[in-house]
Amino acid sequence: MDCKKALEQAEGDLDAAESFLKEKGVASAAKKAGRDTNQGLVETYIHSGGRIGAMVEVNCETDFVARTKDFENLAHDIAMQIAAMNPSYVGGTDNPNEEDLPEESYLLSQPFIKDPSKSLQDVINETVGKLGENIRVRRFQRFSLGE
Repeated sequence: MDCKKALEQAEGDLDAAESFLKEKGVASAAKKAGRDTNQGLVETYIHSGGRIGAMVEVNCETDFVARTKDFENLAHDIAMQIAAMNPSYVGGTDNPNEEDLPEESYLLSQPFIKDPSKSLQDVINETVGKLGENIRVRRFQRFSLGE
């Protein structure tokens, strides 16, 4: 129904309808940002060759959503992002030293490895809009041989 409404509002213009749906997803994510996230899952990713790996805790509001394929895929993509991009912190508020670091140091600000036109936060916001629950990356760890 949202797609139909967006197309009607955009008078058949697909690009405008897509833009409207993205804005709606961001607004939806902002409304849900204050909700508790006590459920979720821990996802791992081991890069081929077994030399780099990542583990991430991704939280949502209910156990039901944590078991959906969309949520599992998001968590896997986040773990893969961590292995590939080696961020230092989840977001700007997680920096204990409050030093100025480049955007690439923050996981949520990084360009998404599967679609660099979006940030990882944009991908999470889209999933929030789709699943209807707040989603939060709580913590992560990256492992590499020799470090």
